[in-house]
Amino acid sequence: MSVNETSREKKHNGSELGETVKIVLHALVLAVFIRIFLFQPFNIPSGSMKATLLVGDYLFVSKYAYGYSRHSFPFSPNLFSGRIWKGTPKRGDIAVFKNPFTGEDYIKRVIGLPGDEIQMINGILHINGKPVPKRRVADFVGRDRFGIVRPIPRYEEILPNGVKYQVLDQTPDGQLDTTRIYKVAPDHYFMMGDNRDNSTDSRVTNAVGQVPLENFVGRANRLFFSVKEEGSWLKFWRWPSDIRWSRIFRAVR
Repeated sequence: MSVNETSREKKHNGSELGETVKIVLHALVLAVFIRIFLFQPFNIPSGSMKATLLVGDYLFVSKYAYGYSRHSFPFSPNLFSGRIWKGTPKRGDIAVFKNPFTGEDYIKRVIGLPGDEIQMINGILHINGKPVPKRRVADFVGRDRFGIVRPIPRYEEILPNGVKYQVLDQTPDGQLDTTRIYKVAPDHYFMMGDNRDNSTDSRVTNAVGQVPLENFVGRANRLFFSVKEEGSWLKFWRWPSDIRWSRIFRAVR
């Protein structure tokens, strides 16, 4: 091979490497843009939203639904306060937010809006002094922490704006089934898990409490993957039996 041919080959290889680097950088920039401004992936780590969301569910969170705050960015940098292009969370939305105490990502349902009065009485949700309709439906069948299959009472609730969803409530005399009246502060929201006896939410004022609008990350949108609680998305060789195929691409409501 001549010197000129060697030189041309090096230039060609260098050009290919440069193009590859450009493609990778463009892909990274696009991925970061999508993650910050459009959709953020989120997985369900606990059973506080059963049976709506299950441990092992993976979903997309719509970042633009409520506008953007510093919590829209990774690590919540203190770039600005408040929200820009802010949208208003609606009663019944399932939303991801930063825990006001710990900064951890939580996912719960929007129950109380600014100015509302929220109270639980014997397992019945009351909004502004009126009980939310609650009717028994088919039990949810799941496994407890010992692996034993147990039926759990399931109910349908209908919020004042007509949003319907299902909750689990093992007993009407649980620790958080009867509470005081919570007055929702301006620009704050009252969040509750659908698994009423197993959810640390706004009813627990020293652990979550009312959530400022600024702390909202986005609205849960759609499942894109779901694997059994005892499985793992990393064990791809077990996907045929571990994936909950019926849950994939299901809308979150």
